[in-house]
Amino acid sequence: MSDEVKDIIMSNIRKDVMLKTLETGKRYDGRAMDEFRPAEVHKGVIGTAEGSAIANIGETQVLASVKFDIMTPFPDRPTMGVFMTNSELLPLASPIFETGPPREDSIELARVVDRGIRSAEIIDLESFFIEEEKVLGLFIDLYVLNHAGNYTDTSMLAASAALTDTKVPKVEDGKIIRGEYKGPLELGPMPFSTTFVNVGGNWLVDPTRDEELVEDTVITIATTDKHVCSAQKGKGSLSKEELMANIDIAFNKGNEQRKIVQG
Repeated sequence: MSDEVKDIIMSNIRKDVMLKTLETGKRYDGRAMDEFRPAEVHKGVIGTAEGSAIANIGETQVLASVKFDIMTPFPDRPTMGVFMTNSELLPLASPIFETGPPREDSIELARVVDRGIRSAEIIDLESFFIEEEKVLGLFIDLYVLNHAGNYTDTSMLAASAALTDTKVPKVEDGKIIRGEYKGPLELGPMPFSTTFVNVGGNWLVDPTRDEELVEDTVITIATTDKHVCSAQKGKGSLSKEELMANIDIAFNKGNEQRKIVQG
């Protein structure tokens, strides 16, 4: 029996206790329904990267690093730089993560974070133009170091913090001069995400691993301080009223995370 199957079995056994606790207005770990676990970020943790940060939400931990490279622009955007996000669910983070090709969950995580940042339009890709057929490419690499639930919001927090730590390298004769910089990366309004799960009719933010394993519905909403920039729904469904209520909460929780990154 795999560790993932064991996790699911044990979580379903605990679900009855969890639901009884939720009836009292509190969660299994004592939090309110719309309460995040304690969060923190540490920037500049990788000296060889152009930007980096480690983010923790509860015991979940994600490392984000930013690197630049010289790229050929996409044919339909010849004057725009390239932006890409990659993620890895490291086996050391959880017994359910295995070595080998990227898991579907890993690909989805990268897409959710990428979409939130891209849709927020915080990076001026036009400023990455160097010369014909040459632009800067910005790559965010995410590494889930410990999985105790909600690595999605932790990854978005780490990525946003790493971008605020990022310096743009100098470019001479069409080549990057490593270790020399022309200044910090200029950014627009930062995106932060809030993940909601529904368990037995109760909407919970920042789910733990146990809550994720028994969720009926899951949705992640990314916001700047001004607008919703992306939403990703997994399994399940929700009403228009539930969606609007969750959006209001996402704005409030995004502002809380913004203060953490701004220090």
